Amino acid sequence: MNMPTGRKIRLALTTLGFAGLIVALNALPATATPANGFVGTLLGRGTDQSNGTIPIKQGLDIVVQENTVQPGGTSGWHSHPGGAIVVIKQGEITIYESVGNHCVITRYTAGQAFVEPPDQVVIAKNTGTSITISYATFPGVPVGVAGAQRTNEADPHTCPI
Repeated sequence: MNMPTGRKIRLALTTLGFAGLIVALNALPATATPANGFVGTLLGRGTDQSNGTIPIKQGLDIVVQENTVQPGGTSGWHSHPGGAIVVIKQGEITIYESVGNHCVITRYTAGQAFVEPPDQVVIAKNTGTSITISYATFPGVPVGVAGAQRTNEADPHTCPI
């Protein structure tokens, strides 16, 4: 069955119009305004390796801090009232968590991240041979209170540190 000439022309023009639209849309990113006087610096990036989650509460501070740990150094037993999201930039860190009467030990290396839920009692130790650098974000910190992202905790005596 042959298509009438007028219909062929409309189909050709419609097809050409869609093709032009696709070319135009693909060309738009090339005309975007470039950044000027702005440099974003990635401090650390890691893939979450833990099962933790943190509820974010509006109206409280969020603190971001760099942690440097010498080989063999530890954080001391502690918890975080709003939890923590930690990215290992360099080196390794081993987290010891007292659960009941036993110890859960997890090692994280550069490029990995983990979440500590609120009030989870842990100690972090650099079990590697080089300096460990990590970046930690602490949500749910009391507003304006220095050091409130961390609570010192007693040694539960269940982990071989």
